[in-house]
Amino acid sequence: MFAAYAARIDAEKPLDALELGERPEPGERPGWTTVTVRAASINHHDLWSLRGVGLDAGALPMILGCDAAGVDEDGNEVVVHGVVGEQGYGVDAGERPTILTEKYQGTFAERVSVPRWNLLPKPAGLSFEEAACLPTAWLTAYRMLFVKSGVRPGGSVLVQGAGGGVATAAIVLGTAAGVRVYASSRDEGKRARAEELGAVAAVAPGERLPTRVDAVLETVGAATWSHSLRSLRPGGTVVVAGATSGPNPSAVELNRIFFLQLSVVGSTMGTKGEFADLLGMCGGAGGVRPVIDRVYPLAEAREAFARVEAGGQFGKVVLTV
Repeated sequence: MFAAYAARIDAEKPLDALELGERPEPGERPGWTTVTVRAASINHHDLWSLRGVGLDAGALPMILGCDAAGVDEDGNEVVVHGVVGEQGYGVDAGERPTILTEKYQGTFAERVSVPRWNLLPKPAGLSFEEAACLPTAWLTAYRMLFVKSGVRPGGSVLVQGAGGGVATAAIVLGTAAGVRVYASSRDEGKRARAEELGAVAAVAPGERLPTRVDAVLETVGAATWSHSLRSLRPGGTVVVAGATSGPNPSAVELNRIFFLQLSVVGSTMGTKGEFADLLGMCGGAGGVRPVIDRVYPLAEAREAFARVEAGGQFGKVVLTV
């Protein structure tokens, strides 16, 4: 079957490690099933995998892709929950949960094998392309916003890095839930798009907000860390789920953290139950819809990866099979 996969590790030029071509069909495994992939979306996790972060060279070649929407063996339209081994489903006793592509072949292929437990019904109101945006970026944003941040309707949040998949999802989800959302971006056009999606205001990185916020959703890392802390009210929370600009800010600012009693909370992906709740918010009458930047056929995966690597996208970049 045709697939996009990591053939090697290249920390400096990750796209040089990406290959397109034939890979073996999924094998049989007790409790697992095969999904015919209709659409899959790219995450920064896929680029990090090509750099060797979270992907051991001994697991190569590895089909990339954590997200997929498609059709199961019974003809049902489904979305794949990309965390394998949650609550022990689908893995041997003692194995820790893992994300697709760290140990098991991913979704950038004509077919993917996953535990049956990992399949959820695709919302009828969403296309396969829209549904494929949800399992990683949108689920991550859902957990950051509704589980980790402590923000409730009427509260306020700053979303750093408008344009990325998680950040865009957080703007849409927060606005839909009655949260006052602020956003940041280096790009004036992306700031305007963020306001179109419902952000109260969008500012340049480092620019002072009209008011301090209850929480900051941080996926950028070093470049925005100081701004995130300075934007919080006393007792506020910064939720960290990524560091695309680097994991080590020049100053951690411990004095500000303890003096203002700020909380720093980590967050990664989400549970199947949270994913089901997210799907319930999507696609129905008045429901939220994922923001898609561009759609590429799987055969043009290299061009799609290059767009994500360059950071020019607003929303999700999707591959169709």
